Amino acid sequence: MLDTQNNRNITQQILQLLNTTLQQNYFTFANKIYQPITGISMGSPLSNDITEIFLRHQEQTLLKHLLENKTTEYYTRYVDDILIIYNTEHTNMKTICHYINSIHPNLTFTPTHEHNNTISFLDLLITRKNNTLDINIYRKSTDTDTTINYHSNHPTEQKLAAYRFLINRMLTLPLTQTNKNKEWLKIQTIAHNNNFPTQLITKLKTKIQNQQKTNITKQDNSKQWTTFTYFTPKIRKLTNVFKDTKLNIVFRTANTIAEKTKTKNSHNKPEDTQDNKKSGVYKLTCRTCDKAYIGQTNRNIAIRHSEHTRYIRTNNPQSAYAEHILRNRHEYGSLNNTMKLIKPINRPSQLIPYEQLIIQQFFHKGSLIPEQNCYDHNPLFKLAKIVDIT
Repeated sequence: MLDTQNNRNITQQILQLLNTTLQQNYFTFANKIYQPITGISMGSPLSNDITEIFLRHQEQTLLKHLLENKTTEYYTRYVDDILIIYNTEHTNMKTICHYINSIHPNLTFTPTHEHNNTISFLDLLITRKNNTLDINIYRKSTDTDTTINYHSNHPTEQKLAAYRFLINRMLTLPLTQTNKNKEWLKIQTIAHNNNFPTQLITKLKTKIQNQQKTNITKQDNSKQWTTFTYFTPKIRKLTNVFKDTKLNIVFRTANTIAEKTKTKNSHNKPEDTQDNKKSGVYKLTCRTCDKAYIGQTNRNIAIRHSEHTRYIRTNNPQSAYAEHILRNRHEYGSLNNTMKLIKPINRPSQLIPYEQLIIQQFFHKGSLIPEQNCYDHNPLFKLAKIVDIT
């Protein structure tokens, strides 16, 4: 498709960039970096798109004929969940599973059979009754019915978000009136258990019903959005000033588990503005041969310099820099004379990639000490560029 509808040079550039990016397939666990043998690591920005392209290709080329010859009456997929309705006179589940599992060695289809004419798919409970399908809401046995508590210090919009979703789902799905009534009672029970007033949830339901009746789908694209941090309900006295303007307000909250458990690092304090109090990728120069050692630290580089100096003074070649000084009887120096912060970095996940990139650049310039090995010839480094690494 790319070759027939686009310039060939552009196509090759896209494929080269895509191939290079996909090779950066790493993930961290327990402070160690791993590379999967097959597949793309979860969390990669490309993982969803590449997976969807791959699965759609398999469906178009290898599964489409199952629908065309009526062996399978219905097929739908959401990410990795598939719902299949097949004709028992033409095939069976064992045959379908065997065929799908033979498509690709890394694709495994694990079937879930219906029980008492009932099967779950995503958040739906589908029951086969004669020639009709009865739809209901499915909840796992581990579901705790917990939402943001009504008394929590969060914006009302965020506290009602879960109930807005539950009510919307109840009103839009083709539920029977009996199932709809049961779901409404369930929503009220969840709200009660999380200390929400019944009238507030009822009012929200009425509002959503009125919106659906009037079919409000148009949005004013001329409005702009801005964010306020929600510390107290009193913040609304300020945000109400913008009520009749073309400025929409969205709240973010600091009342989260992540914020409450965040570790405060001393090297991230605003007052630490000098380079030797920052963390990141640094260069440590030999005063005899003028070649450099490249390292990274999530502490301030002054501490790391004192550690390298201690290795040298105690005749301990624990670092490549200490090994270089001790083996060649070269001269080392003070922090200000030999150490320089090349790339200030506060995010630990960026330390190793930037360190490897700069090591590659110093290696190709011939400025790296021989004791520091440079084996990783990653193609991504050829595309990257740092303006000043000296």
